Amino acid sequence: MDLVIRNASVVDGTGTPSYRADVGITDGRITEIRGEGEGPRPTAARTVEADGLALSPGFIDMHAHSDLALLRDPDHSAKAAQGVTLEVLGQDGLSYAPADDRTLAEVRSSISGWNGDGSDIDFDWRTVGGYLDRLDRNFGGQGIAVNAAYLIPQGTVRMLAVGWDDRPATDAELARMKELVAQGMAEGAVGMSSGLTYTPGMYAKDAELTELCRVVAAHGGYYCPHHRSYGAGALAAYEEMVQLTRDAGCPLHLAHATMNFGVNKGKAPELLSLLDDALAAGADISLDTYPYTPGCTTLVAMLPSWANEGGPGAVLTRLADEATAARMRHDVEVVGSDGCHGVPIEWDRIEISGVGSPDLSSYVGRTVAESARLRGEEPWVTARRLLVEDRLGTTILQHVGHEENVREIMRHRVHTGGSDGILQGDKPHPRAYGTFPQYLGRYARELGILSLEECVAHLTSRPAARLRLPDRGYVREGYRADLVLFDPATVAAGSTFEEPRTLPVGIPHVLIDGRFVIEDGRRTSTLAGRAVRGSGRPA
Repeated sequence: MDLVIRNASVVDGTGTPSYRADVGITDGRITEIRGEGEGPRPTAARTVEADGLALSPGFIDMHAHSDLALLRDPDHSAKAAQGVTLEVLGQDGLSYAPADDRTLAEVRSSISGWNGDGSDIDFDWRTVGGYLDRLDRNFGGQGIAVNAAYLIPQGTVRMLAVGWDDRPATDAELARMKELVAQGMAEGAVGMSSGLTYTPGMYAKDAELTELCRVVAAHGGYYCPHHRSYGAGALAAYEEMVQLTRDAGCPLHLAHATMNFGVNKGKAPELLSLLDDALAAGADISLDTYPYTPGCTTLVAMLPSWANEGGPGAVLTRLADEATAARMRHDVEVVGSDGCHGVPIEWDRIEISGVGSPDLSSYVGRTVAESARLRGEEPWVTARRLLVEDRLGTTILQHVGHEENVREIMRHRVHTGGSDGILQGDKPHPRAYGTFPQYLGRYARELGILSLEECVAHLTSRPAARLRLPDRGYVREGYRADLVLFDPATVAAGSTFEEPRTLPVGIPHVLIDGRFVIEDGRRTSTLAGRAVRGSGRPA
């Protein structure tokens, strides 16, 4: 064999108790698991002494925003050092394929706060298959830091077929969207995402989404919506997605399934009851969460949907007009815009986490309310100034979550882990660098919300099942050697809100296809990641 990991405490992804064993690897796969006292110990060209460290499957980040980061950063320790061996990209209905020249320019501008403006990227693809191929041939054909799967972004598809208008799609436009989704699934996407508080995806009515979900289901994929409200209408929005996907016969994976804002304090049991009833009736549902209370998005996302109609250029034009800007302010501060989930905005809970323009860096780390006080102006004036001067590239932390809701949801049997990690900005959300060790350290070891074995199952086998991966998610003979060695007694997130780019501790080794990407706590030069393609065929 190529490698033997000796004396590991194997946490195999099933949720059952760990056991001590030697694990042998050959040609990137687990070829032997030999428990204590089960006969001769395997030998190999190289041996790593685990000495009781936990050995688990690699962690799967079910909600990642590394669409461009994987292309620009060969190191990518933000995820590799956490033990993440697979990320699911194309989230929230907005990404870079499929596209044409027009929509590519528009989507680059609209999500520059998530991924940068892409000026350092050669966008030499226009299709889903082209993007996945690019991942495989990146960095001179070496590949990427970790594996990646892709969701077809419904907002980008609508941008391509319909544009930025708030109206129903014509029959011809709907047919075109269905063709694009079918093509993307056939080329290797694992499903479709939506951002139903982001334009232009939010302009789609349920009937349109149902038709697209039928195409996804016919190709064996799942639907991953950022649904229409995480605030005032959260429960109704969850119920809408459950019913829509049941009508379409499509599996449902709820993105960053939180219950936020004051109106939802303590309401996680109501969400879980809704899901339990649907599951009991035969629905196929899973969800992901991150183990933190604040959310993270762009400042422009707080605006009402009518303000975003027409695309980024139209938004800036409206912001420049005094009367139109005053109408935006009324919707945001008094009514509660759909962009802010139907809840009037609280500027003292909106922290600037990143800016596109270095000239605006003094705003980073302060709330909009605090910056406004320092400037001697009202918060809306400061927010409007930022939006215009930063060309909509400002990212924010929104401090509106509830710890009891976070804990209740992560216990659920269909829960998986997703970082929702935005890597841009001077002070990104610490979840980008800390989600998985935060689960293992704080919530499993310190708080006992989940046992270690349960926690690992949430982060490995459950997401692998949702992605229909036949050889990932467990420590089993014949499975790919995507593995993490960590110390259950010390593993912890190093990232904090003050120092969000600090790497975790207690994760000395991470392997992808049997190759070390983290060795003795340091990132190697290995690029073992590849595009993980869906089958494009029904289940």
